[in-house]
Amino acid sequence: MAHTHEVASPRPLQVSIVGAGLGGLTAAIALRRSGHNVQVFESAEIEREIGAGITVQSSAVRVLRHLGVRVMSLRGVEYDGMARFDARTGLGQVHSWGVHKAEGSLPLACHRSDLHDELGHLATAGEGEGTPVQLHLGSKVVVCDPDAGSITLANGETIAADVVVGADGIHSTIRSSIMGRPVQPLACGISCFRLLLDASGLDDIPDLGWYTENPHANKAIVWTGSESFRMIFTYPVRDWTLINLVGSFADEDQEQPDWVPSATRQEVLDKFHDAHPKFLRLLDLPIVSPISKWKLRTVPALPTWVRGRAVLLGDSAHATVPFMGQGMYMRSYLHLPRGAAMALEDAGALGALLPLGTTKDEVPARLTAYETLRKERGEIVNQQSLARASNQSGPPFQGQELQTFLFGYDAVQVAQEYFSTHFSGGAGVV
Repeated sequence: MAHTHEVASPRPLQVSIVGAGLGGLTAAIALRRSGHNVQVFESAEIEREIGAGITVQSSAVRVLRHLGVRVMSLRGVEYDGMARFDARTGLGQVHSWGVHKAEGSLPLACHRSDLHDELGHLATAGEGEGTPVQLHLGSKVVVCDPDAGSITLANGETIAADVVVGADGIHSTIRSSIMGRPVQPLACGISCFRLLLDASGLDDIPDLGWYTENPHANKAIVWTGSESFRMIFTYPVRDWTLINLVGSFADEDQEQPDWVPSATRQEVLDKFHDAHPKFLRLLDLPIVSPISKWKLRTVPALPTWVRGRAVLLGDSAHATVPFMGQGMYMRSYLHLPRGAAMALEDAGALGALLPLGTTKDEVPARLTAYETLRKERGEIVNQQSLARASNQSGPPFQGQELQTFLFGYDAVQVAQEYFSTHFSGGAGVV
């Protein structure tokens, strides 16, 4: 009688993700879909993403679609260019990005919490591919042992895993563990006001035709010349019911003890008082969120993102100014991927490099491959954003080739191709 031998099912990896922001949740979805058991540890007691509007560039939209995100549910507003205005004269010019249309993957402007909610649902829902992610709120990670793959919580509990993903932001604990020392974020001398406006009365206010014209172009209002940097960047979100406004400026008072992280409407008007009146009329719309004031900080280039079984992702690895790419004195426009978009790219790549069948012993090499694919790209965007913020980059990037490099990039496909080339004898690509 013939004997049949059952083939053992591949063992899923045990994955601990530190941080339940956009990058951490996207990584959780990617690794869940790859067949692994994922736990996410978040220090906050409530699962709520702060912030207002966010732009999701084409490269990040591509990752979201690959992971099954219902992009329509984000209520985002598609855009395919930028209208750049001189703050004082009011004159503007629209710059369109043909590369997006050609690829059929337009970027989105959406409310950050809408994206966060969708990612949270996709990660933890009972339906869908893979085992639902376990989300632990109020679970502050205080230390990580990268070589052992363990994390320790503030309550003393230690959790062992095959992979630890540090998606814990600019003040990352996992980064300190990987580096063997704290790496402090650096001040860049720029702060910004952030607020949301009710767009329902947009057509009722005179002089706002500049905003409703070219509805698929985001708006940048730039102060040119030799003065300190100032810029207003604004776009609609949530099906055009809200307008997100970010007013950025050189801030010499960031380190003063009386600096506060909030502001009033009058403070915003005072900071941009010499703008053409038609731009200030935007602030006649009802403000429907607290006006926050952020100090923008960056993470310096790190010698590595990986140690043992631990890896960095998103802002913990490459935080940069979240609004730049425009440059202070640009005659043309190219918008660099922002921090959130880069974090989503990171997450998509990591999931592709750790398919089901990856063994515990193979993890360090796969994480090194992730660093090979992601570190240089992350640092290029970081450096260019900083240079443009300080007008040190010289002539702006131009040309279809560079736009394709930035926006035509497919992080998941690139990682899958790298996997097939370098690890084809191991687990299969999913």
